Amino acid sequence: MDNQDKYKFIHDALHERKKNNQLRSLHALVPSLNSMDIEWEGKSLINFSSNDYLGLSKHPEVIERAQEYLQKYGAGSGASRLVTGTLSIHEQLEEKLARTFGTEAALLFNSGFQANTSIIPALVDRNSCIFIDKKCHNSLIQGSILSRATIKRFRHNDINHLKNLLEQSENENFNRKLIVSETVFSMDGDLSPVQSLAELAKQIGALFYSDDAHGLGVLGEQGLGLNYQQPGIDISLGAFGKAFGSFGAFAGCTNEMKEYLINHSGGFIYTTALPPAIIGALDAALDLISGMDVDRNELHQKISSFKEVLKVAGFKIGESDSQIIPIIIGDEEETLKLSNYLIDNGLWVSAIRPPTVEKGASRIRVTFTTMHSNSDIKQLINALKKWKQ
Repeated sequence: MDNQDKYKFIHDALHERKKNNQLRSLHALVPSLNSMDIEWEGKSLINFSSNDYLGLSKHPEVIERAQEYLQKYGAGSGASRLVTGTLSIHEQLEEKLARTFGTEAALLFNSGFQANTSIIPALVDRNSCIFIDKKCHNSLIQGSILSRATIKRFRHNDINHLKNLLEQSENENFNRKLIVSETVFSMDGDLSPVQSLAELAKQIGALFYSDDAHGLGVLGEQGLGLNYQQPGIDISLGAFGKAFGSFGAFAGCTNEMKEYLINHSGGFIYTTALPPAIIGALDAALDLISGMDVDRNELHQKISSFKEVLKVAGFKIGESDSQIIPIIIGDEEETLKLSNYLIDNGLWVSAIRPPTVEKGASRIRVTFTTMHSNSDIKQLINALKKWKQ
């Protein structure tokens, strides 16, 4: 092999993505602090692809507390949590999270992806079995693969199929069984049967891992998510990069589980702790979220009206029951055309294609936030109707 051949796999992979209309690229955007407007290549666009569901990344109290913590504690934490990176503010936030979400304890992680790829391998090993929903987020899948456990994927939200897989595994001598799902599926916007999964896990003595990344802030009592006050969940995973408007994640769990993860979760052990400004932003967001019922109610009313309009117009939106609304087109090239058409009409709605979703299920993924005005939504509806015609 000569030196030029060593990069052939890269050229081939990129060529394949381009050929199939699946090549992804980065776009440098400039956001507005007062609206959902963004600027891209000199164009002003309304952003309908943000996960900042409550607009908290732009909230003055969140920004103010981030600045306060930055000034008081510095720009970085200086080390991993087990060295000197655990500042008093980290422990205070973990205690506050546990009180708010009704768990014995909470443990901070640097991102949802890091948490999922660190916690799952700590819970199971090559002698274990993971039962995971087929539509789970890539981070949960990657965490399962890294664990080296046997992986059995059950049909999306199909409790009976999960039961069958569990029954078939009874004679396979696994040392542990772990059921993995998420409360709100990030590409479809539909909800998992959390209670049924928790009850099933309890019946068979399995661990239950429930990722509530897209539920927190938007769904459940006081916006505290779909895992809130649900017994039988061993790890309740929450992400801060969505409705919290910031960055990071946390695991809600028992005190003993927290101690175990501190000692066995590699992604936690060997990562520099979250910086003080982020802790400040999260602390403020946590104070705000439970008091935003009026904002949430208005958001859900707008979502409901929008979905009805789409159905009448003949769009396929699946079983979405949340702020995530897929408009399923199917073909990759046609999906890109729609996304580009919307850009031409002042709207940013990202195209989602394989391998993020299955072949033939390409879509644009619309997300609603409390900062979207009625005129923003009307502009999106009018553009979609024109494209459909």
